[in-house]
Amino acid sequence: MSVALKLALAPVLVAQAVATRRRAPALPEAAGPRVGELPGDGEPLRVLIAGDSSAAGVGVDHQDRALAGHFSRALHRLARRPVHWQLHAKSGLTTRQVHALLLERLRDPSRAGAVGDDVAVVVTGVNDVIDLVPPRRAVAQREALADWLLGSIGVAHVVFAPLPPVHRFALLPQPLRRVMGDDARAHDDALARWAATRRDVSHVPIALDLGPEAMAADGFHPGEPVYRACGEALAAHVAELTTKGRRWT
Repeated sequence: MSVALKLALAPVLVAQAVATRRRAPALPEAAGPRVGELPGDGEPLRVLIAGDSSAAGVGVDHQDRALAGHFSRALHRLARRPVHWQLHAKSGLTTRQVHALLLERLRDPSRAGAVGDDVAVVVTGVNDVIDLVPPRRAVAQREALADWLLGSIGVAHVVFAPLPPVHRFALLPQPLRRVMGDDARAHDDALARWAATRRDVSHVPIALDLGPEAMAADGFHPGEPVYRACGEALAAHVAELTTKGRRWT
């Protein structure tokens, strides 16, 4: 959609956004531990999961049914190694704010247990779209986050989850749904192009079925079927990296 058309639709889009926010139920983040270990033989895979409400498990009642639970169990099964994972996530965060959250929480990496993590899985993007962050700036913020994780925290590889198909979110009315969907695709395309230039960063495309039964009660956040699909796809990607005859890069 052209910038001129967006400007022309701005009053409608703002009104729809305000009305949507008011009628959407406020769902809590998933309960349960945000750190865990799955035992086994061999050197553990250490995983840092970070991000926004989708990383925090909004839409399901427990972390076992959220992204962290499905991802860690699938990785444990596929890699056939112990998995040690930790989750740092909060609803409403943009990519820049996720970076700030990690800077605060992992200020002392030895205390946080983050040094030497094999992989970081980052789930951000929808709030960048909501906050009208341009795709180029969002990519620059992801690059800053990835470089910090790789250089300062000791992560060996950073995996970015894709932005969801916002144009299929039932909660959003038209034309807001189309505008946000177009913006989300632009963000995800820019993220994929940038990640393709890096050996230490991945973008994992995931095909999702977003029927009503797959979504949370608010029609905006994932339900367990989406968390399962995303967790298993991300785990398969990480497990494949460990079997290519190279550590990560």
